[in-house]
Amino acid sequence: MTLSRRTALTLSFAAPMGWALGASALAQPSWPAKPLRLLVGYSPGGAVDVIARALAQPLAAALGQPVIVDNRPGGGTNIANRALIDSAPDGHTLMLVANAIAANPSLYQPPPYDMARDITPVSLVGRVPVVLAANAQSEVNSVARLVALSKAKPGSVNFATPGNGSTPHLALELWAHAAGIVLTHVPYKGGAQALNDAIAGHVQTVAVNALEVQPHVRSGKLRVLAVLSPVRTPIFPDTPTMAESGYPGFEASVWYGVIGPAGLPAAVVTRLHAEVQRALALPEVRDRVLAAGGEVLPGSVELFSSLLNRERARYEKLIREARIQPD
Repeated sequence: MTLSRRTALTLSFAAPMGWALGASALAQPSWPAKPLRLLVGYSPGGAVDVIARALAQPLAAALGQPVIVDNRPGGGTNIANRALIDSAPDGHTLMLVANAIAANPSLYQPPPYDMARDITPVSLVGRVPVVLAANAQSEVNSVARLVALSKAKPGSVNFATPGNGSTPHLALELWAHAAGIVLTHVPYKGGAQALNDAIAGHVQTVAVNALEVQPHVRSGKLRVLAVLSPVRTPIFPDTPTMAESGYPGFEASVWYGVIGPAGLPAAVVTRLHAEVQRALALPEVRDRVLAAGGEVLPGSVELFSSLLNRERARYEKLIREARIQPD
């Protein structure tokens, strides 16, 4: 594999892509005229679901309509993606997405959608680092131990993730390749299910984001082996980074953002973006992310569009050169 490790897992690629913010310049005056659906491509209880519910309440108060979180797990988020793409572009159906939205067009063949044609970016929300954890009673008690076991018996150590094409999945595949080991991937339909099986001992390790693993570390059920952030995170100050564990260049974070279907009217995008930005400034929303070692990322629609462009190109290169296939 010729892919640079740091290049593969940092936001460093740019591939200009035209995003259409809607065929109509004006929204209907009555918008929103009914409750909004906020689709989530993962099961309840995971990080994307938690953040969606944190956003739903202030958005509902600001828009004067209920915002209903609609979980559609499965297909590596492609089931929820399809529900969004097939929805009417009237501003009543949105989706809170993570990195998989940019990875899936390269991970699945034929591509399940075209990002430039099928979605409308609305707002970036936040970012949380990925962590690698194991059951607190597991013999896999460090990155070094995991590598040793895997080298002694390739494929004997498995790792659970929130799903195919998720950032934890791709990050661990790339790291394993560089470390010269073979791990067995066990994909789930969300981080909560992956964590439950790690706690029960059904899987040996789990790669998720810090937001999801924190309560289980506090309860003593899980042990974090490494964080995939450039520096140690304040919520796990005694846990080494992957670089400190002997593998520099493996930084990976999960980002979150709100999108709509293609053709979303520009006036709706403007209003939705403004309300998401206001929600991110609320202490109850901001602190919920910050307390988990993440950060809110306010910014323009153009900033989010640029991130999606870079991520699409980055995942296309990573998946092709690392020869990653969906499980």
